[in-house]
Amino acid sequence: MRTPVGIFMSNGQKQTYCKPALTIDEQLDLLISRELIIPDRDKARHYLRYIGYYRLSGYFLTFQQNAPGLAPHTFKNGVTFKDALDIYIFDRELRLLVMDAIERIEVAFRACISNTMSQHHGPHWFMDPSHFLSSFNHANLIDKIRRETYHPSVAPSRNHQRREVFIHHYYQTYDHPDLPPSWMVMEVMPLGTLSTIYARLVSRDLQKEICKPFQINHRVMESWLHTMTYLRNLCAHHARLWNRQFSIKPKVMKAYMQQMSRNHTFYAQAALLYVLMYIIADGSKWQRRLMELLAKHANVNWGAMGFPPDWQQDPFWRLT
Repeated sequence: MRTPVGIFMSNGQKQTYCKPALTIDEQLDLLISRELIIPDRDKARHYLRYIGYYRLSGYFLTFQQNAPGLAPHTFKNGVTFKDALDIYIFDRELRLLVMDAIERIEVAFRACISNTMSQHHGPHWFMDPSHFLSSFNHANLIDKIRRETYHPSVAPSRNHQRREVFIHHYYQTYDHPDLPPSWMVMEVMPLGTLSTIYARLVSRDLQKEICKPFQINHRVMESWLHTMTYLRNLCAHHARLWNRQFSIKPKVMKAYMQQMSRNHTFYAQAALLYVLMYIIADGSKWQRRLMELLAKHANVNWGAMGFPPDWQQDPFWRLT
């Protein structure tokens, strides 16, 4: 049921939110009044019900115009509901492709940091605060590891079943050291925690050794891990990648200046993922899958994501 519309001022600066909730049919009528072409009302109603008007509205933006004499948010001539829906479907498939790359990169980084640190300082290196910068809150890290591994001191007995099998085996079999070894702990740490652990290591030489298999400068890797953590969180929360200006931006390596100079765009994010994927998973053809996805959705505006018109011809992408 529609609520009365009105705007009230608060302290002369901010407004009280008074936009009404619209039924699905009222949402359709609003889009039609803005000159969006909806040939199949039942199908459009289905998508609005199960996707939501607000989520889809982010994909309407580049199809709308705010010209003199036109009502706000009027659609350009000839734009159909399917045009906007196709961008939404493309974005969903793009998130899956991005998550596939980040998963493989995350697994590879877990192995490299655990192998390097364990070989130099033993399987429980992360328990020693001397391996971290003095400004790092090591106690918080240990608390986090206890929670992530459902340590007996923090997990009620009924939660033990949530442990990974190998973690449960450790706690059932050993009482010292208090936490499982690095190769177990790293398996359950989220990417954001791995990024923080790496960034707070006191030894720059060990950071460089961790990065050596990736052929990436250790300071660049710190930035890229932070960037991928943000990107992964966007994907995990189903946020829009298309037509987004990224607030967390990767440090640009000189070797990839052409591809990453506009590092607020998705094109720079894609280049970052491909650099790492090419090293750790050569043969995966991740870049081909990206190209095929863009070709599949021909009406996607590449420029809205920072892709140059001739990006497929760039030797960087090694498409031959």
